[in-house]
Amino acid sequence: MKALVHDGRGGIALRERPYPELREGTDAIVRVTRSTICTSDLHIMRGAVPRALPDTVLGHEFTGVVEEVGEGVTAFSVGDRVAVNCETFCGSCFFCRRGWVNNCERGGWLLGCTIDGCQAEYVRVPFADNAFTRIPDGVTDEDALFLGDILATGWWGASLAEIEPASSVAVIGAGPVGLTTMMCTRLANPGRIIAIDVDPSRLALAREHGLADVLIDPTGLGLDEVEAAVRSGNSGRGADAVIEAAGGSDTFEMAWRIARPNAVVVVSAMYEHDQVLPLPSMYGKNLTFKTGGVDASGLDRVMGLIAEGKLDTGLLISKRYPLNDILEAYRAFEAHEDGCLKVVITPWE
Repeated sequence: MKALVHDGRGGIALRERPYPELREGTDAIVRVTRSTICTSDLHIMRGAVPRALPDTVLGHEFTGVVEEVGEGVTAFSVGDRVAVNCETFCGSCFFCRRGWVNNCERGGWLLGCTIDGCQAEYVRVPFADNAFTRIPDGVTDEDALFLGDILATGWWGASLAEIEPASSVAVIGAGPVGLTTMMCTRLANPGRIIAIDVDPSRLALAREHGLADVLIDPTGLGLDEVEAAVRSGNSGRGADAVIEAAGGSDTFEMAWRIARPNAVVVVSAMYEHDQVLPLPSMYGKNLTFKTGGVDASGLDRVMGLIAEGKLDTGLLISKRYPLNDILEAYRAFEAHEDGCLKVVITPWE
């Protein structure tokens, strides 16, 4: 089969790889019908994920059709259409029992990182009963494509933020994760959503689709000015909740500075460099920080919201490429060509 493989030194190439085989009774083989490229794939390419293994097929965000199941798979059958979780989790360890599936003792972020991922014709998925969310009739594979990663991340970030009705929520970053975060934040009925991004076209998209009420472009502004802009619309207090979905050079500092005292600051972004927690400067703000990789579990509810039309990620799709042209897709995605947000990879032609 055809698959996109990285070499651990910044290089990627389409290769011929063997058809995957079941290794455990809880495995399944999925024929990939739609996949996409994530910023995390770029982090792996650049060597910014130390645990990532070279000579591995990239990708962890996809939908497909179940082709084979192990004897331990009981909830899904051959022929089922499924959205696949970006995380591998056993469902029974200390962390999984508490919903902290990102820290599963037998899993975590494996697909496309330490085991072969989805930018291929077929992929082996461990712990399939936990990994899969069934795609209902009326929902296309493309509708469900982002469920297992960026939409799960947006849902997780909004859930952690403890959003109250009529409150003010700032989302830093209007890229794919930021936009899905705004979608999920809107469902909690905040008073206003503040979108902060350096790309005017992304801010315009957020406004056009009703995802944000206030737009702030920090280009050319100091953090004092950004903080003042956020405070000006909330009685001078700052945002009631902040979700940092950008991972920029100064966005972590921005997040805690624009938050009002006793706010929740959620960091869902992935950084390539260490960040500083300046405790003396923030002393007295009594902030609660919530950080880490997404605990992408319980996605049946999110799939239900897709089916009901309450979550629509179609606005994120900029371009489509067959697997044959995935190298070009990577180039366009990495360059943000023509404002590219997400690309869809269709099967090999």
